[in-house]
Amino acid sequence: MSDTTETYKHEVHLNINVRGLSLSPTLEINETSRRLVKEGKTIYKFGLGQSPFPVPAEVVESLRASAGEKDYLAVRGLEELRQTISGYYQREYGLQFDWKNMLVGPGSKELMFLLQLVYYGDLIIPLPSWVSYAPQANIVGRPVRWLKTNQNNHWLITPEDLERLCRQDPTKPRILILNYPNNPTGKSYTESMLKDLADVARKYHVIVLSDEIYGEVNFAFSHRSIAQYYPEGTIISSGLSKWCGAGGWRLGINVFPEQLTWLLDAMSSVASETFTSTSAPIQYAAITAFEGGPWLKSYLQGSRKILAALADRVYSGLTGAGADVVRADGGFYLFPDFSPFTDRLMKKEIFDSETLCTTILKDTGVAMLPGSAFGLSSDKYLARLAYVDFDGAAALDALGAMAEDQLPDEEFLASYCPKIVKATDLLCDWLR
Repeated sequence: MSDTTETYKHEVHLNINVRGLSLSPTLEINETSRRLVKEGKTIYKFGLGQSPFPVPAEVVESLRASAGEKDYLAVRGLEELRQTISGYYQREYGLQFDWKNMLVGPGSKELMFLLQLVYYGDLIIPLPSWVSYAPQANIVGRPVRWLKTNQNNHWLITPEDLERLCRQDPTKPRILILNYPNNPTGKSYTESMLKDLADVARKYHVIVLSDEIYGEVNFAFSHRSIAQYYPEGTIISSGLSKWCGAGGWRLGINVFPEQLTWLLDAMSSVASETFTSTSAPIQYAAITAFEGGPWLKSYLQGSRKILAALADRVYSGLTGAGADVVRADGGFYLFPDFSPFTDRLMKKEIFDSETLCTTILKDTGVAMLPGSAFGLSSDKYLARLAYVDFDGAAALDALGAMAEDQLPDEEFLASYCPKIVKATDLLCDWLR
């Protein structure tokens, strides 16, 4: 076989894997919103789920002090950082992880991709799910097995769902992605649900990638990792983007049990040939974030209070207008179902979630993502909204001046999160 023929075969294989792949919907809606703002339009950014809160000053100062760090660090990450992360999981969740069994990468998204690249089994994804899980699997040619959820189950998978799928081929290697608090629904799993899911995963030797990037913004601070109940088969994924306000810093972590170091070894090898190591100044600054302290406790408590109040405000408004919405447990999102308005929407020639979101954006300036972006059929009138379009620094400062037991009320939200309140009211008026 000639070199030319071999090259052609590789090109064909690449084209098959990426054909039809478009820009990530969350990034696309952000770019569209920016363009419309530049055109002079008033846009309410309910599309991109970026933390509205600033990076804590202590972490910023640590980055400033580390700006001169210029050396390539270890592929798996700075040793002191990994030791600090190990202490964080011991302190916060009672989980014992060897600091050597961790991988620090340029964002948790990149590490998820590497895991799928080196693993050889099926990927199990709850439906709906975050927009990039399935496209990553498609890029590397991994089969995706969907686990459908529904509003009656609060968009969460059940142990019976997982059992039913695994029973079809009990020995097949699989990875289950479990994301909670969930994107796009804001829902989380209770302790009993996690225990039951862990039992099924253990029975069929399913590896669980537990995406806990929103764990610290669980409103009730009741987050529990499934690693507490299935330690030998769980990889925890987290990072600085959601709970530390540092999405653009691009630092993610994967934490492995001893039994899965073979996967860590494989991912480390690929990392050494791709991103080499994560930015040195960012890693040094991350030590401060994972060490925490009273300042971080105050920052997180304030963030949770504000997000919980906003979630309730949007939830109450939409349900009052007639939409079906499941109340959120954490994170930045709600996943309203507008099917109660089917007759009215069809009269306006709105027959799918894409047209629904496009029309709402045109009529009201409220930018949301359609349910189809999260894997659901486009004929379902579902959308995800992210209630993060406000000045998080100003809101935290105002909350800090209030009594410790005082919660953000309607007056607070109208003053410090006015675009969320206005967008909710505009959306409700449009529905009515």
